[in-house]
Amino acid sequence: MSTEKHRATAAAILPLVGGPDNIDSVTHCMTRLRIALRDRSLVRDEALRAVPGVLGTVEDDTYQIVLGPGTVARVTPEFEALVEEGRTAARAAAAPGSATGPRPAVTADELAAQGAALKEARKERNATPFKLLLRRIANVFVPLIPALIGCGIIAGLNGLLANLGWLPSVVPALAAIASGFMSLIAVFVGHNTAKEFGGTPVIGGAVAAIIVFPGVAKLTVFGTELRPGQGGVLGALAAALLAVYVEKWCRTWVPEALDVLVTPTLTVLVSGLATLYGLMFLAGEASAAIGTFADGLLSTGGAFAGLVLGGLFLPLVMLGLHQALIPIHTTLIEQSGHTVLLPILAMAGAGQVGAAIAVYCRLPRNGSLRATIKSALPAGFLGIGEPLIYGVSLPLGRPFVTACVGGAAGGAFVGLFNQLGVSFGSTAIGPSGWALFPLLDGTSGLGTTVAIYAGGLLVGYLAGFAATYFFGFTQQMLTDLDTGPDPTPPAPATPTDPADPADPAKTPALT
Repeated sequence: MSTEKHRATAAAILPLVGGPDNIDSVTHCMTRLRIALRDRSLVRDEALRAVPGVLGTVEDDTYQIVLGPGTVARVTPEFEALVEEGRTAARAAAAPGSATGPRPAVTADELAAQGAALKEARKERNATPFKLLLRRIANVFVPLIPALIGCGIIAGLNGLLANLGWLPSVVPALAAIASGFMSLIAVFVGHNTAKEFGGTPVIGGAVAAIIVFPGVAKLTVFGTELRPGQGGVLGALAAALLAVYVEKWCRTWVPEALDVLVTPTLTVLVSGLATLYGLMFLAGEASAAIGTFADGLLSTGGAFAGLVLGGLFLPLVMLGLHQALIPIHTTLIEQSGHTVLLPILAMAGAGQVGAAIAVYCRLPRNGSLRATIKSALPAGFLGIGEPLIYGVSLPLGRPFVTACVGGAAGGAFVGLFNQLGVSFGSTAIGPSGWALFPLLDGTSGLGTTVAIYAGGLLVGYLAGFAATYFFGFTQQMLTDLDTGPDPTPPAPATPTDPADPADPAKTPALT
């Protein structure tokens, strides 16, 4: 039944994005189905957002449909299968002797003319070299998030069992399961980096594997002995990126007959030597600097740092640039077992939830917007903010700013406790909101950690609500937006104005 439901969702989405012929590629991340379109003007945005299960849409370098965690991983293969089926059917219909024959084609020029200005403006805003680089780096790490979440939760469970003294024979097994992926994450980063930047993925993984090889401890570089894992994911990223450029350079002069032997050998050799005698040391220093900076930032200026980080995170999410922080989170997890930044950044989602509830209260007659908020709030509580951002606060303008105020207040609350010496973080990246509770880990015990994080969420909800309720609307906005049937009961019927309770037209609508 579940498969039928996900296939139905995919079948409803496909015609609204222009059908199989309008799709170049299909991928997905934690929450979004990402579609590379041939013609953006064929997409029916309003109808798409009305499909059951669709939480919102985002237009970036790809067209992104927000479906939520878990759901997107099940809908995507069904969507891909429908795309392939549609293309197969089109080829069969166009084949010689077909009963129906080929259907008249719509030229791209005719359809693209309507949306050309919008598309070009969007590309100009988002195709800066810096933003493109950040997106590509994010694409390296996004496929790793499910494993990070799974291993992080297992690590948290293992820590709980160890602290309670329960199941001592199981604790070592859980430790091995939770740590195995993290011990080899550099290899996966190298593989994905080469794939993303146009190299051979397995060569990128082979070069990055040098970083975690125990034998590097026998080498001395710049007067210090190398450590296995030194440089971590940053070193793996740099090593694999270097390998991509070396591989491409080799292919410019190596004869085709010798390519299979010479190119991989030179790529691994040159990149490997550069990794051992330079990149590992430099990346190790950079990783240590990130850890020192994060700890110092929160221990000395935690409240202010939390205010800034929590207040600015929603704009990063809006721009899709929040994933560029993944390498920093991963580096911190490698060093200390958790990232202290994620619980603070999660407060932005709390501010967004509080703002959405305030909008719901301030617009009692706007049934359409209230319905959107009711459907998006459960996802918001679990840390999935895109439906509320793109469906509620951002289109309204001022509530987006007041949502950031709520995030800043929650971030300041959590940052203050870091400043007071109660340091904690998340053992994995990806979830936020209530979904982050199973991943929390700190130096002051699970109870204290959970209480502080919950307090931060509450502060974010209340501050986002209050800021939006009192400052999120101008009088003109309320006049324009709060439209619909009067939610108060009608006056009692009089002989001159009979009211029939059975008549829907004379019964107040529930909003």
